[in-house]
Amino acid sequence: MAFTLPTETAKGKVREVELGAGDKAKKVGGENVLPFHLWEGEMPNKPIVAAEVLDEVGELVPALEKALGEVKNDPVAWAKKAVEEWGADAIFLLLASTDPKATDAPADAAAETVLKVEEAVNVPVIVYGTEDLEKDAEVAKVVATKAEGKNLLIGPAKEENFKKMGAPAIGYKQTVAGMTPIDVNLAKQLNILLTNLGMEAEKLVIDPTTGALGYGLEYTYSVMERLKIAGLFQDDSMTQMPMLANIGFQAWKTKEAKSSQEEYPEWGDPEKRGIMWETVTAVALLLAGADILVLRHPQSIRLVKQLIADLSG
Repeated sequence: MAFTLPTETAKGKVREVELGAGDKAKKVGGENVLPFHLWEGEMPNKPIVAAEVLDEVGELVPALEKALGEVKNDPVAWAKKAVEEWGADAIFLLLASTDPKATDAPADAAAETVLKVEEAVNVPVIVYGTEDLEKDAEVAKVVATKAEGKNLLIGPAKEENFKKMGAPAIGYKQTVAGMTPIDVNLAKQLNILLTNLGMEAEKLVIDPTTGALGYGLEYTYSVMERLKIAGLFQDDSMTQMPMLANIGFQAWKTKEAKSSQEEYPEWGDPEKRGIMWETVTAVALLLAGADILVLRHPQSIRLVKQLIADLSG
């Protein structure tokens, strides 16, 4: 007797969101199935892997210092290397220099860096601030204005500053990532606020906040899975946006990823350990429903891209 694989058909689908413009454009989302359930529906756009690039770098663990080499202090060269050598599908440019508690670089200077990076690569660029509500809004306005029509993904917009983040994105044709603290209802509410402001739903990405393996991963997984289920099987319009998982920052600050072999000789090689910590976190959130994964180490990028290719058939 032949075995018939049981299937479950979704009522809804994730919105297709385009990042970048012209030849650099890539689409994310569009799926009407749970991650890689390709016997039940379609994933027209594979999840993409973005390489994290910082415009200003502080102390890094040795494994990342080794991987970056001489491009560490040059975000343009770093971005080009990430695309051309590591195979990144997009660049996640973190404007660390704008942090008011550190260098507090002016918005104009940060925007110039954004333009240089965007011009140097042939993939979409995601631009994030440091989660300072006022400074991020100030920077977002200048970046959106100077990069008009380039369709950057700008974030993180939060409930406290969504108007200041969303308005320039609407006016200058950018896309917005809305960040909420690991909660389904808060993520949905922020999307409602942004669409009421005038943002097109097809110009929004959900950043549900990411926890690393052993440090809150289960909370992120659960919330991402519930958002995906609500969008697909409950046809909830305000949860049908693609999701971004900002993994690299969280994974590489864990004790297991940054501790030396001298401190914990039984844990083995710290470079392999850190890469695996980042990669396993990425795999889990990929299966939870992430459409955009942000990673730091080139080997993590390669491993996750290969897994996506294998799962996509």
